[in-house]
Amino acid sequence: MQNLRYPLLLALLAAGALPQGSKPTDAQVQEIHRSVILIDTHNDVPLRVARGFDISKRANTGHTDVPRLREGGVGAVFFSAYVAPGYVGKNQAAHRALEMIDCVRHDIVNRYPNDFVLALTAGEVETAHRQGRIAALIGLEGGHAIEGSLRLLRDFYALGARYMTLTHANTNDWADSSGDINNPKVQHHNGLTDFGKQVIAEMNRLGMIVDISHVSDKTFWDVLEVSKAPVLASHSSCRALCDDLRDMTDEMIRALAQKGGVIQINFNAGFLTKRKAPPASLEDVVAHIDHAARLGGIDAVGIGSDFDGIDRPPVGLEDVSKFPNLTRALLEKGYSAADIRKIYGGNTLRLLRAVEGAARH
Repeated sequence: MQNLRYPLLLALLAAGALPQGSKPTDAQVQEIHRSVILIDTHNDVPLRVARGFDISKRANTGHTDVPRLREGGVGAVFFSAYVAPGYVGKNQAAHRALEMIDCVRHDIVNRYPNDFVLALTAGEVETAHRQGRIAALIGLEGGHAIEGSLRLLRDFYALGARYMTLTHANTNDWADSSGDINNPKVQHHNGLTDFGKQVIAEMNRLGMIVDISHVSDKTFWDVLEVSKAPVLASHSSCRALCDDLRDMTDEMIRALAQKGGVIQINFNAGFLTKRKAPPASLEDVVAHIDHAARLGGIDAVGIGSDFDGIDRPPVGLEDVSKFPNLTRALLEKGYSAADIRKIYGGNTLRLLRAVEGAARH
């Protein structure tokens, strides 16, 4: 933080203390917000782009476009290469994964090189930030995309996928999902199969992050036992605050943190609160961040909004332009500038480096 206009107050903010009874001004919030690399680990706007949406132009619908990313101070995005479960029945899961990866590479990055650059490593994220561009990373969502083939897994990594969500709402041939775990018509595996464990080992070898959002509880524990690298929950929240199988239990959050992993808080209203009215709010997001940080420590929590993959974003966090509202709320909650830097991107960069390091060794 250089050339700051409010050195005393900002020093206090960095140390984790607001003066009694005071609140940060808009200018102070912006100073701190612009000092971070904000990394959102799950954004589904490629679904819209694949249908013809021009991400460069401000839209009145959806949650993500270049003008709003700039307003929100977003430094890096894991764009989701989402493969809907329906493609499995059509024998087109891998085909769809290729289309979605190309959508990120061609229709977002290559089409708008002044705004985006493809990033494959933590170092490339930081370089993009210094250049004033948004780092575009690719997260493959749905392990059914590899169609039971480690060769395809390696191909997707070569094309830029830097994490894979092991399941979506569907149990696949080698891992159980939380989305159908109570469906007696689905053949489950009691977690990971032997081949599923081979998938984790190959992801570790490649340097691809293992993403446990959407998996069943047993699959989560199997992954934690097998993986040699830290594990990510790219877009999950806290089950203690919202009783949904898509969220993580306190025990899971602690275990994830002990392995060096990060839970990235999801903004989906249904994973933040079970209240019927009023809707989910900015305060609910802060509550989930706070709960995860108290359980796993400040190094174990980040942001995975699920923007453009959700119908009901929280009031106060309606789209990517609203991230400064979250910065203000965290400061008012007592988080320091250093804490916010970790939550917004530092923890994700550290995890990326750890996974890269595990692959090298």
